[in-house]
Amino acid sequence: MSQLAEIEAIAASIRSATKVVVLTGAGISTESGIPDFRGPQGLWTKNPEAQKLSHIQYYVADKDVRVRAWKARKDLRPGRFQPNRGHSALVDLEKKGKLDTLVTQNIDSLHLDAGTSPEILIEVHGHTREVVCLDCGERAPMERALARVEAGEEDPDCRSCGGILKSATVSFGQQLVEEDLDRAFHAASTCDVLLAIGSTLEVTPVAYMPEYALRAGAELVIINAEPTPFNRSASAVFRNPIGEVLPEIVSRV
Repeated sequence: MSQLAEIEAIAASIRSATKVVVLTGAGISTESGIPDFRGPQGLWTKNPEAQKLSHIQYYVADKDVRVRAWKARKDLRPGRFQPNRGHSALVDLEKKGKLDTLVTQNIDSLHLDAGTSPEILIEVHGHTREVVCLDCGERAPMERALARVEAGEEDPDCRSCGGILKSATVSFGQQLVEEDLDRAFHAASTCDVLLAIGSTLEVTPVAYMPEYALRAGAELVIINAEPTPFNRSASAVFRNPIGEVLPEIVSRV
């Protein structure tokens, strides 16, 4: 089957579906200039030490890790990057009444910036719009903390209790929000079509979503530059840039 025929077939499946669920990973944001982690040019591929910034054990124990993490947050601060055609296509899919739930592994808020409704969005790994104190749990806007970093504080602490601040993301070694996981797995278990976009489908437990969908008889579509463990089980696999193939699919829905 030609790629155009595959695109037409997937669009037809979405048109006839009563519930479409989308899972997005870092790959959808690379076209906005945000590097991924595990790809050939990924942050962790190039510099394995950088992974420590995303592990709660190292973050809490080592001030140098926190200092480097704050520098990274300045470079990746909310608002610096703009949504791309892939994000916009998912907004269009929602406007057409076909997108029931959008589960994202990304922390960059680009889905919200593009116009995705907060009600259908599940940010399973949190986000960088806020900081949270690891001691008292108080939250504050990220921009307020970054202003302190720019003013000379390398590792700003909580102004209420003096505790360690970090972005409101779920680091390795921290528990995901159970309610978010329940919503994600319920969506996957009750959908007709699951689109897995820009995800390696290797980071568990969210990577089990395709398995839940397949068990329920749903159609799995993968759009990702690199192979995933579920490629053989998918109805269609697209290796093209997400910003090219996803708008083509959605335009035919």
